[in-house]
Amino acid sequence: MAAEILPAANAAFASAIGPDPDDVIEAMDERADTDGFPTVGPAVGGWLQWLARTIEARRVFEFGSGFGYSAYWFARALPDDGEIVLTEVDEGELDLAREYMKRGGFDDLARYELGDAIETVAEYDGPFDAVLIDNEKARYREAFEAVRSKVPEGGLVIADNAMTAGPMDFDALSALVEGEDPGEVDEHTAGVADYLDRVGSDPDFETVLLPLGEGVALSHRVA
Repeated sequence: MAAEILPAANAAFASAIGPDPDDVIEAMDERADTDGFPTVGPAVGGWLQWLARTIEARRVFEFGSGFGYSAYWFARALPDDGEIVLTEVDEGELDLAREYMKRGGFDDLARYELGDAIETVAEYDGPFDAVLIDNEKARYREAFEAVRSKVPEGGLVIADNAMTAGPMDFDALSALVEGEDPGEVDEHTAGVADYLDRVGSDPDFETVLLPLGEGVALSHRVA
């Protein structure tokens, strides 16, 4: 379904003209392919790096980090005294993230938090210049509400899977976004639709869609 919505050729082309991966990213891509583990992929990863560099991000928070793929791309754009907080409920994945960040020389930038990301962010003071929301789709809005006040003007909230992921129904999502009634929908689709409605109607944020990977919603704090 994802390939039908967002052609793989788009991602391949975007990856070809984007930032070059290093040996660690190539190893992570290989692991993702072998294990069938969902990551944002190199096309979106290049955008994460570019966005963080463009806004001169110093601190990043991730709701859901897996084995550190997106965090690694972010880290490549952070200054030496920057910080990225990785959160993950799977201890094994978090251990892998630590391993990859160390291999890339980014371990000093990283803080690794095992447990629920929404509970974790409450323990941190802002500001966070960039935030990635990639946790349970039904909790995207909850994640946004938990971090909203910690994103400064000029900061970014980035939500992966804004168009598709796993059991999500793109037709139903489109209907919900357009204010139509698609009938019964699963919690993942409903959660993403609710999130898009929330950030799209927030006067302090300007939201656009990046049609790469599985769809990325970019919300820029403008006030």
